[in-house]
Amino acid sequence: MGNDTVDLLQLKPMDTELIIQNGKTIYSPALQEGVEWSTERHGTPGKLSFKVLDDEQLKITEGNPVRFTYKGKKIFYGFIFTRKISEGVVTVTAYDQLRYLKNKDSYVYANRTMSWLVKKIASDFSLKKGTIVDTKYKIPSRVEDNKSLFDMIESAQDLTLINTGEMYVLYDDFGKLTLKNLEKMKVQILVDQETCQTCEYSSSIDQDVYNQIKVYYDNKDTGKRELYVAKSGKNVNAWGLLQSYEKLEKGENGKKKAQTLLKMYNMKSKKLSIKKALGDSRVRGGSMVVVSMKIDHTKIFQWMIVEKCKHTFKDGEHWMDLTLRGGDFTV
Repeated sequence: MGNDTVDLLQLKPMDTELIIQNGKTIYSPALQEGVEWSTERHGTPGKLSFKVLDDEQLKITEGNPVRFTYKGKKIFYGFIFTRKISEGVVTVTAYDQLRYLKNKDSYVYANRTMSWLVKKIASDFSLKKGTIVDTKYKIPSRVEDNKSLFDMIESAQDLTLINTGEMYVLYDDFGKLTLKNLEKMKVQILVDQETCQTCEYSSSIDQDVYNQIKVYYDNKDTGKRELYVAKSGKNVNAWGLLQSYEKLEKGENGKKKAQTLLKMYNMKSKKLSIKKALGDSRVRGGSMVVVSMKIDHTKIFQWMIVEKCKHTFKDGEHWMDLTLRGGDFTV
């Protein structure tokens, strides 16, 4: 697949083009119902879905590389994983490199960063690497036994966030694993009522919301359990006690971890779903966009994180459906 991949990447893109390569044969089939490209912030590979005629001349199969460009911009590079044939139409699903992070394995490491883990996994599984920033925080020790590569990376991501307050986004950038700080994922576009068809807002304290954090460490040297607590009395009075209870890893700062977790989870979970916003191919799961609209009787104007993003390219149009989240909305 390696040599074929190089050939495919070197092809000169046109305005809007989908290319499939099977061995040395290149196909550019006519699309039947447009193309959908979906990404999420974490734990899910990028996906490209499309339909083509079941032409006898079109010989494609699982594992074939697929490239999709739009107006000369590189959108997706991945591989066919599923084909469904019905009434003369082939429905194809392709995934980017992150699909291979569903593989399971075991890793044991100490005093290593999330960046190191991503590079190590990429090297062990022959995945192509792009820009992988230094996440700096060294995880004291970690035993990952028979877990998916996604889960291992997400654990390292969570530990880095908890101990530094910095969030990182792992994604596939047209055939290259890329790791960036969330602050570098901002896209300078405005989402408002004028640029989307519909929006739906939800607010909840029912899931992943805590106003008291307890973390503990079983100290084998002293034979005692060390307990660290961070609490928001104001929100305990407002919502009742919502508590999280977690174990500390050796070398972690218990007081700091409890305070960091409280800062992260002591707020209402607020989500905004946008349908048919004007498309911008720079936006993907893990991006940040500016949202300006009146929600729940409050005018908001703030950056929000894109948890999920689905782009639709059809009949010369491009729109996107977004699932956004942020902290407390501000006036």
